[in-house]
Amino acid sequence: MQVTLLGTGDTTGTPTVGCTCETCRTARDRGISRSRFSVHVQHEETGESLLVDFSPDFRQQFLENDVPLPEAGIVTHVHFDHLDGLGNVYRVLDSLTVHAPSEVDPVTEESVAGTIRNKFHYLEDRVGVAACDPFEPFETCGFEVRFVPVDHPPLRCYGLAVEEPETGAKLSITGDTSYDVPERSREILANPDLLLADAIVPASLCDRHPIGGRHERPDGTPRTFGTKHMTREGALDLADELSADRTRLVHLAHFYPAEEAFEEPLAVDGERYHLE
Repeated sequence: MQVTLLGTGDTTGTPTVGCTCETCRTARDRGISRSRFSVHVQHEETGESLLVDFSPDFRQQFLENDVPLPEAGIVTHVHFDHLDGLGNVYRVLDSLTVHAPSEVDPVTEESVAGTIRNKFHYLEDRVGVAACDPFEPFETCGFEVRFVPVDHPPLRCYGLAVEEPETGAKLSITGDTSYDVPERSREILANPDLLLADAIVPASLCDRHPIGGRHERPDGTPRTFGTKHMTREGALDLADELSADRTRLVHLAHFYPAEEAFEEPLAVDGERYHLE
């Protein structure tokens, strides 16, 4: 299994358009990009590839990374920075199956699968939407995949476990989530060769959020920024609890102080990992 991090940033990315903060200036000076979140997963035996989330930066991500266009896709939730790149399919791919959760969200009164069908109805001649039940395994591109519910209010959001049956290689993705990941979901995400964990800001910035931080460590360090995303510290704690062999922090905001923003294990676009 080869994993390429196409997009490692949050909803505005780093550098952020029009921003002159020190972190964005440093990223420009060093030629570093954190575009909106997307992950490319290729089965090295069959050559088939799976795209996890469709970033609005789809075009640039595929131009800048030597990876093939996908045979199938995954959508974890309906926020624009994970979904709107699907519109690129119309002129680029003749056909694509997109796997998405079947569970109806009480806020939107639609499932993720239903939202895709309705929003991208003009793609119905090219995009087939496969509705998948949370926790239930399904097969695509030679992988066994499972959606797992996480905590990203007010919408339903899902993490992902991707396994290669032949080698046992496993990729886990937390999805957009707070630290309050349900226990059953943690069990499925556990013991990955590579964990991609949402870590939008360091815990030190929680006092700048109007809601502050949540899910504190015993020493008071917040593991959740506001209500929606893990802090760096929370993501690393979750990685320890999941016994991840390797962890890369993603969905990163430009609010990280410049002296911390590009330190390990914070990911940048273009990283590649071979899992076996």
